Amino acid sequence: MAVPYTEINSITQKKFVPKLVDTIFNSNPLFQRWKKAGKMNTYDGGTSLMMPVAYAQTTAAGAYSGADTLDVTANDQITAAEFNLKYYYASISINRTDELQNSGAAQIINFVKAKVQLAEKSLADQLGTDLFNAGSVAKNFVGLRSMVLNSGTYGGIARSSNSWWNGQVSTVTSLTIPRLRTLKGLCTVDSDKPNVHITTQTQYDNYYGLLQPQQRFQDSETANGGFTNILFEGNPVIVDSHCPSGYWFMLNENYIEPYAHTDENFRFEPFMKPYNQNTSYAKIYHSMLLAGTNCRMQGVFTSLT
Repeated sequence: MAVPYTEINSITQKKFVPKLVDTIFNSNPLFQRWKKAGKMNTYDGGTSLMMPVAYAQTTAAGAYSGADTLDVTANDQITAAEFNLKYYYASISINRTDELQNSGAAQIINFVKAKVQLAEKSLADQLGTDLFNAGSVAKNFVGLRSMVLNSGTYGGIARSSNSWWNGQVSTVTSLTIPRLRTLKGLCTVDSDKPNVHITTQTQYDNYYGLLQPQQRFQDSETANGGFTNILFEGNPVIVDSHCPSGYWFMLNENYIEPYAHTDENFRFEPFMKPYNQNTSYAKIYHSMLLAGTNCRMQGVFTSLT
């Protein structure tokens, strides 16, 4: 006898969807890092998010002596970047014929589990791909290729007239240790520096070949998360299969904030039947945006061969 759909909905909501969320975030090295660091934020403020961005220091500051007159002149220091939520879904469909062939409580639950796993793979792949979106696909959230640029508009701020909003971009075609150090230096202010590198398998292999055997250390936390890595000056270099060819991202995660809407954060919509089909559908909905708040602290190689 088939399990009632009210029970299937309850089991899916309580048991399968939380596992789906974990699987999606653990399938990508950056998502996994942000989840562990508590950076997977939510907000309930509408379709866009305004992030304050500091672009200038206080000019009314300095040394003084005795009864000197102190400068209290205000200067513009902060503006705001605007980021828009984008929306995602994955469908779980069960045909009546499949339901009959998998009748019985255990079989139906296992069948639903398999369907949820297919949905999670689809969502994980889509979100992982869009993490590197250059902003050219309007329906998808704006990703790292737009954040770490030195041209165009990002977060509603034009880079042509705001050079402080530019990322550090290198178009060299071959990877060397000195070039890695140069790019890292451009992204560093005192102790504030990049803390993770994301690249392709090809560039990872190239970097591996540049190192002496005694230099090939791993970051144990990243390795324990299931992702192969080696270190560059103490920070993990990680392969992401979604990273576009020729790219190497040098990221300071202090200035990267992923967000979802509180009310559309892997929301499960229960199974229901259309009036003209002998099929049941459920859907999982998610929203996503990626906000970069200090682009000049991010670096990228875009043309490595």
